[in-house]
Amino acid sequence: MSVDSAKPLRIGVFGGTFDPPHVGHLVTAINVGHSIGLDRVILMVANVPWQKAGSREITPAADRLAMVEAAVADVPLLVAGAHEIAAGGESYTADTLRTLAAELPVAEWFVVLGDDAAAGIHTWERADEVIERARLVVVDRPGEPVALDPDIDWIRVEVPRLEVSSTDLRARCADGRPLDYLVTDPVLDVIRSRRLYSEER
Repeated sequence: MSVDSAKPLRIGVFGGTFDPPHVGHLVTAINVGHSIGLDRVILMVANVPWQKAGSREITPAADRLAMVEAAVADVPLLVAGAHEIAAGGESYTADTLRTLAAELPVAEWFVVLGDDAAAGIHTWERADEVIERARLVVVDRPGEPVALDPDIDWIRVEVPRLEVSSTDLRARCADGRPLDYLVTDPVLDVIRSRRLYSEER
C-alpha cells in the first residue's frame, strides 16, 4: 500500500437547509474543498434545522435532498448527505459528526460554515463537541473578515461573493420569475417537476 493511499480521508461537512441549493452553495463547497485539499465535501441536508424551525414553512426534506442530489450528481468532489434526514427530528452538527465518525473512524473531519454562523458558534447545541470532533472552516467573503473566537483554531477560506440567497430564489419562483443560472439546470428540473415554491402543488 502506498503512503498516499494510507492517508485518512479529509472530508468536509457543509450543512444547510438547501431550500433550494443554489450556485453560491456549490461555489463555496468547491472552493473550500480545493483550498484546503479535501477529498470530499458532503452537502448535509438538515432534517429540521433547529435555527429555522417555526420561522417559516420548510420544504419537505425529501424534496430538498432530491435537489441537492441533482446539484452534485456530476461534481466529483461533492456528495449529498442524508444522515440528518435518516436520524429524524431536529438536526444538530454534534450528532451528525458522531454518526459520521462511527462510519469512518480514521477520517479527518472539517465543518464548513459561513462567517455569521461561525461568529455564533457558542450558541450551537454542544458546540464544544463540534469543536473537538472537527476543524472549523469559516467561509470569508471579500472585504473585512468577521471577528471570531480567538481560542478556536479556525481555518479561513475566502470565496467569491455571489449575492444569491435561497430566500430570494423562493420568492422569485413564487412570482414566476426565472431561476436560470442561479440554480443549476438539474435543480431547476426538480423544482419544476415537483412544483416546488409555487402555489400549484
